[in-house]
Amino acid sequence: MRIISGINKGRSLVSLGKGDPSANLRPTSDRVRESIFNLLAAGRFGNRLENCRILDLFAGTGALGLEALSRGATSVVFVDNGAHALQLLRKNIAICGAKNITQVIKADATKTLPQISESDFDTVFIDPPYGKGLGQKAMQNLRECKMLRTDTLIILEEGCEINAVEGFSIKDCRRYGSSYAHFLKLNIS
Repeated sequence: MRIISGINKGRSLVSLGKGDPSANLRPTSDRVRESIFNLLAAGRFGNRLENCRILDLFAGTGALGLEALSRGATSVVFVDNGAHALQLLRKNIAICGAKNITQVIKADATKTLPQISESDFDTVFIDPPYGKGLGQKAMQNLRECKMLRTDTLIILEEGCEINAVEGFSIKDCRRYGSSYAHFLKLNIS
């Protein structure tokens, strides 16, 4: 794994190694990450990287949030509850020299996140273990806790296409091999 573009372009992130089989770590591949970020940079959804605040749920190794920082995001809040993932994440933050512009929270993203120092996010990445509905639960949690603005862009990765998420509108869905990236916004009520 490496950072694809921006100020940390080409920087290698720590290897997963044998890892913790129970951690369900499945980092977004470089190819898929590059495709998602190219779509974000193309402006279809407005500027969702440069000078933006990012929330990375089910952060794992932090590759998505660190890529956003490399491309001009001002800060990232990473949330994960796996001990092995958090170790890798902290190492990757150090590799990218991003300790002062990141916050790491050990928590279940499907439950209340009271430790978040800021909740005014421009972009939210959600990359849960596939097929368990955890991403949708995390989105409902964010909505119920009023942690999203109407213009916040959410990128939800899943192993299949999702046709609907209550309270959200799907603006686009892209298939990348066995991964689907859904681009959503909160419905205005």
